[in-house]
Amino acid sequence: MPAIYPFTAIVGQERMRRALVLNAVDPRIGGVLIRGERGTAKSTAARALAALLPKVRAVRGCRFGCDPDQPASLCTECREKAATGHPLPVEEKTIPFINLPVSATEDRVVGTLDIEQAIQKGERHFEPGVLAAANRGLLYIDEVNLLDDHVVDVLLDSAAMGMNIVEREGISFAHPARFILVGTMNPEEGDLRPQLLDRFALSVDITGIRDARNRVTIIEHNLAFEANAEAFRATWQPHEEKLSRIIATARTLVDQVTYSRRDLLSIAALTASLNVDGHRADLVILKAARAHAAYEGRTSITDRDIVLAAELALPHRIKRGPFQQAEITPEQLQERIENLQGSSSEGEPSEPAEKEPDPDSVKKK
Repeated sequence: MPAIYPFTAIVGQERMRRALVLNAVDPRIGGVLIRGERGTAKSTAARALAALLPKVRAVRGCRFGCDPDQPASLCTECREKAATGHPLPVEEKTIPFINLPVSATEDRVVGTLDIEQAIQKGERHFEPGVLAAANRGLLYIDEVNLLDDHVVDVLLDSAAMGMNIVEREGISFAHPARFILVGTMNPEEGDLRPQLLDRFALSVDITGIRDARNRVTIIEHNLAFEANAEAFRATWQPHEEKLSRIIATARTLVDQVTYSRRDLLSIAALTASLNVDGHRADLVILKAARAHAAYEGRTSITDRDIVLAAELALPHRIKRGPFQQAEITPEQLQERIENLQGSSSEGEPSEPAEKEPDPDSVKKK
């Protein structure tokens, strides 16, 4: 297996790295779409993230890597085994990284049921697809804007439900399909339809780094990796292990992160003031804010968590005119939240204010 470029060795691109890490902390956020020009480490970052994710407990021998601690999400085969009363065997497995080709068909994605075998022998035979292989792992789609729209619909539906259900001629099969969805694209080759764009929880627009010193660092890192990949990885291994431990701890902490009604009103007032359609953005901001708080080892969210989450959840959902700016900055989001909090929290009990860090400071590893 070829060596994978270390995630912590990626220079710059803080927003992209933050969006990926937050999805690693809580895959329920709903994935990330990375839009940018060629050669900006989009695919490198996705592969690197999968390599540093901690191992997970899975049912031994299960084709879908079912979680033995989540009986409600077991596949049809594991449900039948569990119904016999015998405990399911458990093993630890690495996080899978699945690359979906642009030419993939719907059957290749969802899997197929062998109807002929069911009719002739009365046996249910399911051939797993990409969704089965990606369960509890990372599903990477390069050039997602070139994928057939109905295939993208199926992927996003499965990612939202956490289950893949295949039905043919009265025969059905279900298995869990929870994964970190990472899509990358070059806007120069066309954009996604707005309906599909909104289904990606987070979005990041990235460009090449302009600072000369950072560009030199990128060159040096890549030359060192090409010369001796194993030695380069060994140099960065302590940083990789540290980040992996932080993500593992945050995963256990994220469900304990609390939020107040004031936080919910701040999020709702922010999205309403920006004329964001629907309510998906509100939920995504809350989930991402909780994940960021867990990543920093806290059990309650702050305005800074909301700002950093909104910075990733809103860019592809804000309606813009032809002469409006391409993005909204963290400072503008912070200012808007502060301006809205007075009116949105009217009648709500006040809470003690906390000293907030600088919104621009992003925890780097």
